[in-house]
Amino acid sequence: MKRRLFVACLSAAPLVARPQARAQSADWQTIVGPELRFRFEMPAPVERTQASEKEQGHAAPRIAWAAKRDGQNFDFDFVDYDKGWFSQRDSKVMAKELGRGDAEKAFTKDKYRYVRDEPVEQQGWDGYALDIEDAAGLMVVMRTYIVRDRLYRLLVTATQDPKTRIDANRFLSSFKLAESRQ
Repeated sequence: MKRRLFVACLSAAPLVARPQARAQSADWQTIVGPELRFRFEMPAPVERTQASEKEQGHAAPRIAWAAKRDGQNFDFDFVDYDKGWFSQRDSKVMAKELGRGDAEKAFTKDKYRYVRDEPVEQQGWDGYALDIEDAAGLMVVMRTYIVRDRLYRLLVTATQDPKTRIDANRFLSSFKLAESRQ
């Protein structure tokens, strides 16, 4: 009898755990981009904005999504550039220039530690990872990707609290593209 009860409890455990897992994810929202070209997750509520006009070199205005949660910032944006803007250049070099931007001016190396500062790839497309941490353990984590003539940027902040680091990682790893580069 005890064995049967033990087996019944073990087999029911996944059924009990599932609603709890769903409840934890209910506060995250999946965003699917125009033309179904990308997707990512952010904590709800998410605010979508679009630039009022396009900048020089842009084929369309920049579109962005932002969310805040417990002092953390989650930002994602993309913009299409004119045909050939990136595709006729070295995308590894462009990703680094755009990924680092003016970071060294804003985050001087005497006050901040560059935890990660390197080229990365997303499904074969070139990108750049820049993770910067201050003395108190506050982090700014940035990813930049170039896909044909489109620029994607993700930025998230985190503290020393492991929960904020887990949320930052969830946001970054949720970004998926509809197409891969061979």
